[in-house]
Formats: sequence, structure tokens, C-alpha cells
Amino acid sequence: MQIIAEQPGHTGGIEGLLDLAFGTDRSNKTVYRLRAGVEPLRELCFVALQNNHIEGTIRYWPITIGMEHPALLLGPIAVAEHRRSEGLGGVLIRYSLNRAAALGHRIVLLVGDAPYYQRFGFSRAQTLGLTLPGPVNLDRFLGLDLVPGALDGLSGDVRSIL
Repeated sequence: MQIIAEQPGHTGGIEGLLDLAFGTDRSNKTVYRLRAGVEPLRELCFVALQNNHIEGTIRYWPITIGMEHPALLLGPIAVAEHRRSEGLGGVLIRYSLNRAAALGHRIVLLVGDAPYYQRFGFSRAQTLGLTLPGPVNLDRFLGLDLVPGALDGLSGDVRSIL
């Protein structure tokens, strides 16, 4: 298995994997409002390949908290059904978070399963002063500061960068 930067030729395989993981109506979710009309950050989009087959994918999007604090939106991340419970999702998350930190990013937000993402340092406590542009189960709205204290005291609307 190798993790490589996402390439344009991977799009069809990624979309198929995302359809299986989240359904074809996934674009109705609030986080897609933050992604609409915005390109993902190519330097933080990766696929896990085995025998030229996409077994996992992770993407990040540029967002801002208020208008002054740049951040990243993690997601979606998906792993092929036959690879789940093998730790591939964790490998993709750790790999991409390390890359994000190395590139100087300070804050990562996501909407996801808190018990799963807590092992990577994400918590609901980090997003208490933040609001998303639509409905979401707030227990699933999580944050991580890649630079200690980067989220301390921040409040305001989370917005896309257009």
C-alpha cells in the first residue's frame, strides 16, 4: 500500500468510494456548503493505492474562522469497505495532519465521529465558540490546533474561502 498525492485521474475512483461510504446525497450536508465552488488543497489531498486501486482517500479544504483566521476543513475521508478496521483511515489522517503541520497550517476542523477522531487530538471543546453555515449535530463538530493554542479564544462563523 502506498499513499500518494491525489491526481486528476483518481477523481472517478474517489467519487465512487465516497458514494459507497456516504451515499450519493452527501452533498446536502452542511460541510458541503463550505466546499461549494472551492477547490480542495491539492497539497493535502491523498489516496491510498494498492495495485493501482484506490483503497482510501482524504481531502482538505481552505476555510476561515471569522474573516481573520485561516483553517483547514478535513474531509471527506473514506476507506474501501474491505479495508475498514485495518487502520488505513488512521494512517491517512496522521500522514495528512503531519503534512499540514509541516506546511504551516495551524487549525483543522471537521464534522465526524468524536470517539474516532479524539485519538488524533480532535475535540468538541475546541469548537464551542464557532458556528457552521447550516445544521449539524454539534457533538460531531470537532477541532484540532496543530499549533498549541491556535484555537484558544476563537469565536465566530466558519466560512469558505472563495
